[in-house]
Amino acid sequence: MSICPLRLLPLALGLSLVATQVSALDPFANEAMAPLKPSPRLSARVGEAPCSTELPVTPLAAIDAVDLALCNHPQTREVWAAARAQAALVGVAQAAWLPSLDGKASAFRYSLEDRNYNQSAAALTVSWLVFDAGQRSANIENARQLLDAAAATQNATVQNLFLAALQAYYAAQAAQAVVQSTGEAERAARESYLAAESRYAVGVATPADRLQAQTALSQATLNRIKAEGEARNALGALMYALGFSAGQPVRLAEMPVLAPEQRFQADLDALIEDARARRPDLKAAEAQLKAAEASIELVRAQGRPTLSIAAGPTWQEVAGTTTQGGNVGLTLNVPLFSGFDTTYRVRSATAQAEVRAAQRDRLKNQVALDVWRAYQSLTTATQSLKTTADLVASAEQSERVALGRYKAGVGTVLDLLSAQAALASARQQRIQAALDWNVYRATLAQAIGTLDYTLLQAREQGRP
Repeated sequence: MSICPLRLLPLALGLSLVATQVSALDPFANEAMAPLKPSPRLSARVGEAPCSTELPVTPLAAIDAVDLALCNHPQTREVWAAARAQAALVGVAQAAWLPSLDGKASAFRYSLEDRNYNQSAAALTVSWLVFDAGQRSANIENARQLLDAAAATQNATVQNLFLAALQAYYAAQAAQAVVQSTGEAERAARESYLAAESRYAVGVATPADRLQAQTALSQATLNRIKAEGEARNALGALMYALGFSAGQPVRLAEMPVLAPEQRFQADLDALIEDARARRPDLKAAEAQLKAAEASIELVRAQGRPTLSIAAGPTWQEVAGTTTQGGNVGLTLNVPLFSGFDTTYRVRSATAQAEVRAAQRDRLKNQVALDVWRAYQSLTTATQSLKTTADLVASAEQSERVALGRYKAGVGTVLDLLSAQAALASARQQRIQAALDWNVYRATLAQAIGTLDYTLLQAREQGRP
C-alpha cells in the first residue's frame, strides 16, 4: 500500500501541535530546582503569611516593613526570574541526552519537454547522539552550578533587601524619636523662659537672664522644626524602600526600650568560619568557580570525536510513481584541525576559572572583614547603649535640680540652660545609640549570612 507524501501533511501538523503541548510540560522537574519566590514564606517566618501590597492599619512594625520590602521590591522579582531562567537552562542541557524526532515534507512541480511533472517527498528521522566524549555531562554540570549560583545570589539579594528595609525603618523610627526628644527640649526651654520672665517681672532677674532664656527657647523651637523635616524625609525614604509612594501616610510602632545583653559575643574566629560557610554571596562565587571548571571540560570535549545514529522511513512520489524506503546510519565526526580553535578556547576557559577562583578568594577575605567590622561596631553600640542610659538618667536629675534652684532664686540661668542642653544632648545620644545597636545587630547577622525573620521574632519576644 503506497502512501502519498502530501497526505502526511495533516499528520505532521498534528505532531507539531503535540510537540507544542509537550513543550509546556516539565519532564525533568526543573521548576522544582529553582528557589522559592522571595516572600514572607521564606527565612523561618512563622505562619507563612502571604504577600501584602497594602500598608497595615496598625502601626508599622519592623517585621511588617521587611514583609512589604520583599513582596514589593522589583529586585526580588528580578533575581527570582533569573533563577527560574537558569533552571530552564538545566533542562536544555539535560535534553541533549534524549533522541530527537524530525519530520520533513516537500512538494514541487517541474516541466520537461513540454510536459509537467509533480514530485513530493517526506521523511521521518530519529537521531541520537550516542557518544560525545563528555560534552553533555560537562554542560549539565555547568548549568547546575550556575543554577546554584543563581539561587545563592537570590538569597544574598534577599538579605541585602532585608537589611536595607531594616535600616530605613530604624532610621525613620529614630527620626520620630528625635522629634519627640526635641519637643521635650522645647517644652523645657519654654518653662525656663517663663520662669525667667516671671523673675524679671518681679525684679529678681536681669534682662540678660530673660534674653538668654528666650534665645534658648528659639533654638529649641528651631531644632524641633528641623527634626520634624528630617522625620518626614526619613518616612519618605522608608516608603520608597518598601515600594510605595514617598507621600504615603504611615504610622510607625514606638521605639522599644532596649536593654540588650551581650549574647551575640562569641569567638570571633568561629563567627568568621561560620560566615564563610553560610554567606550566600560566597556560595555563589564557589558555584561560579565550579561552573567555570565544568566549562573547561566542555570545551575540551568539543574537540573530541562524536558518534551519532539516525534512522527513519522515507516516501517519495515522482510522476505518479510512489516509492517507500528507509535508512539507518552511523555518523562518526572526528575533528582533525580547527585552526587551533579548541586550543585557545581551552586557554580562555582556564583563565576564566582562574578569575573565578581569585574572586572567590577575595570574597573570603571580604567576609572576614565584614564580620570583624560588624562585630566591633555592635560591641561598641552595646556599650554605648548602656552608657547613654546612665547619661540620660544623670542629665535628667541635673536638669531638675538646676530648674528647682533657679526657681528658688539660688541658681543662675546659665546653670539651668547648661543643664537643659546637656539633657537634650544625652537624649540625642541615647536615640543614636539605639539606632546603631539595631542596625549593627542586623548588619552582623547579614555579615554572617543568618539575617532572617528569626532576628525580628526574637526581638518581638523581648530577646536581644
